[in-house]
Amino acid sequence: MRKQAEIREAFADREALDHARSFYLVGIGGAGMSGLARLLLERGFPVAGSDSTASPVTAELEARGVRVRIGHAREGVEPGMVVVLSDAIALEDSPEVAAARAAGCPLFRRSQLLGWLLRGRKVLAVTGTHGKTTTTGLLGAALKAADLDPLVVVGASVPEFGGAVVAGAGEFAAVEACEAYDSLHDLDPFAVILTNLELDHVDFHETYERLRESILRFCRRVPKEGVVVVCEEDPGAAEVGRLLEAEGVPVVRYRGEASELSLPGRHNALNASGVRALLGALGLKGEEAEKGLRAFRGAERRLQVVREGPIVVVDDYAHHPAEIQASLAALRDRYPGRRLVVVYQPHLYSRTAELIPEFAAALSAADHVVLTDIYPAREPPMAGVSSARIAELVEAPVDYVPVRQLLPRHVARLATPGDVIVGMGAGNIAEFPPTLLAELDRKAPLRVAVVSGGDSCEREVSLHSGRAVVEALRAKGYATTAWDVTELLLGKGTVAPFIGPDRPDVVFLAVHGTHAEDGAIQGFFELLHLPYTGSGIQASALAMDKQRTKEILSAAGIRVPKGVLLRAPGEPCPIGTPAIVKPNAQGSTVGLSFVDEPEGLPPAIARAFRYDEAVIVEEWVRGMEISVPVLGDRALPPVEIAPVGGRYDFAAKYVPGQTEEIVPARLPEDVLREAEALALQAHRVMGCEGATRTDMMVGKDGLVVLEVNTLPGLTGTSLLPNSARAVGMSFEELVEWIVEDAVARHGAKT
Repeated sequence: MRKQAEIREAFADREALDHARSFYLVGIGGAGMSGLARLLLERGFPVAGSDSTASPVTAELEARGVRVRIGHAREGVEPGMVVVLSDAIALEDSPEVAAARAAGCPLFRRSQLLGWLLRGRKVLAVTGTHGKTTTTGLLGAALKAADLDPLVVVGASVPEFGGAVVAGAGEFAAVEACEAYDSLHDLDPFAVILTNLELDHVDFHETYERLRESILRFCRRVPKEGVVVVCEEDPGAAEVGRLLEAEGVPVVRYRGEASELSLPGRHNALNASGVRALLGALGLKGEEAEKGLRAFRGAERRLQVVREGPIVVVDDYAHHPAEIQASLAALRDRYPGRRLVVVYQPHLYSRTAELIPEFAAALSAADHVVLTDIYPAREPPMAGVSSARIAELVEAPVDYVPVRQLLPRHVARLATPGDVIVGMGAGNIAEFPPTLLAELDRKAPLRVAVVSGGDSCEREVSLHSGRAVVEALRAKGYATTAWDVTELLLGKGTVAPFIGPDRPDVVFLAVHGTHAEDGAIQGFFELLHLPYTGSGIQASALAMDKQRTKEILSAAGIRVPKGVLLRAPGEPCPIGTPAIVKPNAQGSTVGLSFVDEPEGLPPAIARAFRYDEAVIVEEWVRGMEISVPVLGDRALPPVEIAPVGGRYDFAAKYVPGQTEEIVPARLPEDVLREAEALALQAHRVMGCEGATRTDMMVGKDGLVVLEVNTLPGLTGTSLLPNSARAVGMSFEELVEWIVEDAVARHGAKT
């Protein structure tokens, strides 16, 4: 994108290229710039350049001797070079521009270099709001077939040309002349095809009248022996033709004529008619040229079918309402009776702002529309301009998916055999078709990522849980990977295992403690739009906060221990001994102390504060401790916890042999049923999902709920697996239930 002041002030005159000895091309991997690099190489110039990413194009250029730097940087630009930029490069943000200015290297636009390279040729320029690329390709194919050895420069790669450029040595050059940012004025036209004209590129031209005047100035430069060919069916082009004729400029008019083409759609019939009209006016029309015209199969991203089959996937560059309308009509003709799904990314805020109703009307011709956010290029956001406004007006069924990376998953879910799915737009929506294909090709078995480790005090316990879960899932035939998410994020600095077509179908959370059971890791996987086991963000955060849990349970009529929340070590504590002291937001036994005498309270409180910023001191409810697991909508048998030392602390919980676990607990049948009902109630009141475990004391006055665990342990000493075994559910079956439950609850997010 360029501003008029930039064009006037930042770039050298084209004639200064006469003194060029070597070239540095910024954005050298693009279709247009790589084509110019090839033309420069053909003429023996040394060429170097840079691009943000490596690609087959940059690799091919390197093989031909071009020095390509991947990543934009000042290095590589040297004194004496000519530095050439595409209009997408922001001058003030480009390190190459900064280096060029420091070294005294002149700056040129891509269009200036193109115009300079075309000197001495009869330039047959194709311009207009729509259809330039395809029409230029058709013209080039016809000239090639007529054995005229043309130089051809197209704005996109053409498979049968082997790229965007054909470096022919003949007198004619078929060239796409873009009206955006007045780049066409860097060309010297011998003849012009004007396909159509309507308001576009409002960020530069601002009004239709200014755009029309730019086209008129370009066409006026055609010499007397040349010609301007205009489409009589298009109001804008026809108007330009009338104005030019009044000034004495030679004009030929054409209308669409039916013919057999390899390209679909009436708009392509119009494009071909324009080429025939120009060839006829120049005396070049013939049987061989017609064969080349009819055989031309198009440029990349112009109704390009990337897969045929039960589900057809198409890639298309249409980014204006008129182009969308033409492309959809062509697809209807090619695939009659099939459901047409359009996945559209608007291009530029300025264009969208002017044409919101028109975009909605054009897209309404589809059977289903999926809109994503606007591709801004260099534009800042404009207040009130959003794809959502288009979605509100579309009359077909429409989905708004603001994040482009989620499009493949979303569209793969709604796709059915018989669909024709077209990714459409001029931005990075080009990434959608291949990623959709990868999504459609995802195969069974279900892929499970087991996440363990973490950064809490229960890290080692979590690693044990993770290993046990991995073994169980693999025994059940699941494609299973194991990850320590903290090591991935803080060590390797990547989320790669969780994105793209190879991502897991579900994440098994075998983690415990802070940043695991408190909603943090749940939020992380919510952002990645991945299903995960256990409860959601809110329930996890509430259950990890022991004081908040007690408040919620108490409000629901569930008995909890009396206690107080301390927020500083020296804060007065109204609770006497015997008491339980524990961190407010840690695992159930982390930092836990049993205090019999008053003098033991301060050190127990100080110990708990080492693990958290808030500490709970509560009455020590004497009796039998039990834990009641819940799987979804059913409670499992209560587990009696009988520590060898009498107190269920961290060591008693996790060291084998330190605690006897008796299932079912040695309680009367009515108390067992009451405990199960209470666990289910607590599970629901807290908003939990999946597998939970509710810890209780069976005191002299009945059942008292201590806390709710949203990610119960799955080690060899864990309570949940022991309870499951009591009802005939093996460890492998339990783990599989947890996975299937997560998929059933979150499957819509995959």
